[in-house]
Amino acid sequence: MKLADYTGPIDLDLTLRDASLNPDVRETRRAIAAASIGVEPEDAYYSVRELREACEWIHESDPAGKKKLVQILGTACDDYQRCIYYNLAGRGVCVLLDDLMWLEEILLGRGRVAGFVHRRNLPKLLAKAPYVAAEPDGPLGKFEPEFAIGASWSHDPGPDYDPVDRPVKRTRPS
Repeated sequence: MKLADYTGPIDLDLTLRDASLNPDVRETRRAIAAASIGVEPEDAYYSVRELREACEWIHESDPAGKKKLVQILGTACDDYQRCIYYNLAGRGVCVLLDDLMWLEEILLGRGRVAGFVHRRNLPKLLAKAPYVAAEPDGPLGKFEPEFAIGASWSHDPGPDYDPVDRPVKRTRPS
């Protein structure tokens, strides 16, 4: 007996869909999880990893980070990386980096499952690709590599900041 005999197609977007609908997950995380549904697993992972690295480099004052972010935001490809970045831009560097690392971890697991499914030739379920074209939909920004970073890059969220989403205790309706 094979695994496929006991299961239907494996939904590669299930974790992203769950995260995007979970009220215990921070709003920014729900938004970027929803934006990742249907994006090819390898493309999504490497796109988010590249974006996270660029943002980390900027935060660490590495000049390569600004150049990389300018390249990411100005490249004539689909809008996925721009969508993820602009969902998080201005929220503070801690939220930006924590949410990118959170998404990167989910996408890494999703990619590993996709690889397993591919190697075993198992049926998979992947949502329809969210981007209808490989080029941007609208004008691209023209950015200088020496752009000034805003106040959100040095924002300190304070001692109450918790990068972990914690379930809220809810009462049952009577």
